[in-house]
Amino acid sequence: METVLLYILGILVVLVGIALSIGLHEIGHLVPAKLFGVRVGQYMIGFGPTLFSRKKGETEYGVKAIPLGGYISMAGMYPPAREGGKGRNGFFQSLVQDARTANADTIKAGDEGRVFYKLPVYKRVIIMLGGPFMNLVIAVVLFAIVLCGFGTQQLSTTVGSVSACVVPASSTTQKCPADAARAPGAAAGIRPGDRILEINGTTIDNWSQATSFIRKSAGDALAITVLRDGRKVDLSATPLLTERYVIDSTGKVVEDANKKPVTEKVGFLGIGAAYELKQQPVSAVLPAVGSTIGQDVHLILNLPARLVDVANAAFGPGARDPNGPVSVVGVGRLAGEITSINTIPLFERFSYLLGIIASLNVALLVFNLVPLMPLDGGHVAGALWEAIRRFFAKLFKRTDPGPVDTAKLVPLTFAVVILLGAMSVLLIYADIVKPIPIG
Repeated sequence: METVLLYILGILVVLVGIALSIGLHEIGHLVPAKLFGVRVGQYMIGFGPTLFSRKKGETEYGVKAIPLGGYISMAGMYPPAREGGKGRNGFFQSLVQDARTANADTIKAGDEGRVFYKLPVYKRVIIMLGGPFMNLVIAVVLFAIVLCGFGTQQLSTTVGSVSACVVPASSTTQKCPADAARAPGAAAGIRPGDRILEINGTTIDNWSQATSFIRKSAGDALAITVLRDGRKVDLSATPLLTERYVIDSTGKVVEDANKKPVTEKVGFLGIGAAYELKQQPVSAVLPAVGSTIGQDVHLILNLPARLVDVANAAFGPGARDPNGPVSVVGVGRLAGEITSINTIPLFERFSYLLGIIASLNVALLVFNLVPLMPLDGGHVAGALWEAIRRFFAKLFKRTDPGPVDTAKLVPLTFAVVILLGAMSVLLIYADIVKPIPIG
């Protein structure tokens, strides 16, 4: 029963975090819009039917039934149609006209000057970037709490595991055969929980130092001092020359041109490090955020291929890519599973949930900057294009071309919304039938 409650609690924490992130994203749009005098009719979290709302001043604040985003309704998002334009019939033209009609309804009598499209370009850009900026601020704050407050799992100088025997890395089994030689670490009396203090008189500050000594000392006895149960214990161990995989700087096994793991002959004791939480300096926060932004940019640039992989896994026998895209359902499941693992300390589980919310805010930041309507990046691109047109018109002494008619992009907006909806359905289905496993 406790596990079920923890599972539900993990999901609720992440859902609340997502809702707050969406709400703050929209506040990032709302505040500069009001400061610049634009009339804001609605501030809503979610889409679809309104669950509840309250009007304060000229703005209605509320929550809608479908929690997949949010919006603020600003007066005059689209400029009026040019006079003398040719009227056309058709589905896409109807979409444009419906958008113009709905846009005209947001402009109240006496507020004709309080419209979005009449603002200077830089003010429109500030309004549209306000949402992603809020996500960036949230991500930085949460990453700071996770890295500097809780810390990250890193290799310690404490022994976490001791192998019973020597098995080559290329062996088809990692179990000890009857004739297998006893691992030097176990033979020397090294135990899990021992903290390595010195090797051959050199103080050991990190696990890589210990590994370096061991790998280059095959056949040579090493004097090892460990801390065990509060007292120092001196041991002697002689590494054996054995076959190990070559590991790169990211911790992955190096492969050759034929995609086969590369091995090398090195000294081996048969001991592994334990992980421990280590608080990071403040200087580590921005690089962590930047790295996450880079990962999300790479994911979006390769999104079509990634979605094909998701579809193949969801409808076929293949496994999901653990670094691939997930839906809100997948995020909630991961949060629930992590929270319900009783072998992990509670504060570490809470840190993981904060990390999920921080990463989601980075994803919202990057995704909203994609230069397609109706995303924030699409509105920014429209405003910048208008500035470019006006600059060249002024440079060549031509007539001011006026505001960019973004209403003409409504069919593209319609297509983007359909694609996003289809993507969401696919990811939700995949997260239900073939979820990404933890670890």
